[in-house]
Amino acid sequence: MVELLGKSKEELRAFCAVLGEPAYRGGQIYHALYAERKFDFARMTNLPAALRERVAKEARVTLPEVKQRFSSADGSVRYLFGLGGTEEKGINKEGTEKESTEDTEKNQKRSDRQRIPASVEAVFMPSEGRQTICISTQAGCAVDCHFCLTAQLGLIRNLTAGEIVAQVFVALEESGRNAGGGAKEKDAGLSDKAAGTQKPGKSGATQTPDPIQTNVVLMGQGEPLLNFEPVMAALRILLDAEGVGLSPKRVTLSTSGIVPGIERMSKEKVRPKLAISLNASNDEQRDALMPINKKYPLYALMEACKNYPLRPWEHLTFEYVMLGDLNDSPEDARRVVKLLAALKRVKVNLIPWNPGELPYRESSPERIEEFRRILNDKGVPAFVRYSRGRDVMAACGQLALLQINNSSVPVFRVPSRDLRVR
Repeated sequence: MVELLGKSKEELRAFCAVLGEPAYRGGQIYHALYAERKFDFARMTNLPAALRERVAKEARVTLPEVKQRFSSADGSVRYLFGLGGTEEKGINKEGTEKESTEDTEKNQKRSDRQRIPASVEAVFMPSEGRQTICISTQAGCAVDCHFCLTAQLGLIRNLTAGEIVAQVFVALEESGRNAGGGAKEKDAGLSDKAAGTQKPGKSGATQTPDPIQTNVVLMGQGEPLLNFEPVMAALRILLDAEGVGLSPKRVTLSTSGIVPGIERMSKEKVRPKLAISLNASNDEQRDALMPINKKYPLYALMEACKNYPLRPWEHLTFEYVMLGDLNDSPEDARRVVKLLAALKRVKVNLIPWNPGELPYRESSPERIEEFRRILNDKGVPAFVRYSRGRDVMAACGQLALLQINNSSVPVFRVPSRDLRVR
């Protein structure tokens, strides 16, 4: 059975050609699958009945199993998804971690092998007039940021393009919400061609989209730029006006600073906004918090950011997790200003650390405010971003599959000398 979810229009046209059907039928499947979100072949009424029956015998559309839902007091929902797959010989959790961190290409080749079963998490965050969906790009993560609970998992496997796109679909279907549209199409997050397109509700009946702005952030489990091809394939579908129809202004990819991936993404015709997880003000400090910095130190990262081509409406976002008495001093703030001085159109999101079984603590509100004020006074726009869903472990850095096998996440103890690095 051929999995259709995650395939491009060209791949679906080729699939139809193999069946002996006109290639344009692939475009019709593409529209039904992504623009109309019809996952049952019987409901793809833009196809002849005989073709629907044949495709159902040759192919499938697989959405992830929702193992559990965790509802936050703030309205957010954390999803624990089960992903299928076939056991992959010669690969295991321990055997993939160092390889994936050390060599992006090895990691990419691994994604083309047979899949192993895995679990991942995504978060749906509704607000008045908008909704944000935080999705994962890998099961686990190999980058090993010491303050992040997800890092405790190591890398389990890469996700396919279909598994990435499916997280968005499940969140939208379960919430009964549309991807955006209505009277304020451009502001609602849809590209021009897709704006106003009718989409099916949960019952299958078409309805006029409500003016909900949909944001998608690739900030869940995994390092997106270490799973480059499937991530970009998923983004092309999400950002295609004839596909899901999200606006590039509403989709953000967050990276720990994989310099070759940043350079590669800068050449992509279709791409989201870019956010860089900075979290430190110098190399010594960042080495202790984010070991990936030893491979791609700040000078290389800043050079890649300097050369990154910004679109007229775009800016680079830097994320800075505030760790109490570790990276939150006035001196840190001034060093961040110097780091970003050579860059055009930047902003900094200051993110209070979200609690977990790790040896860190939140910065005080006073410390955060002083940090923000120093950046703003020096001409660097800075904003404090409090994460949603903290009470159900759905906030930034908390996605650690805590419910799998009723196991607890081990405490990752960083040597005390590292905690005091400036």
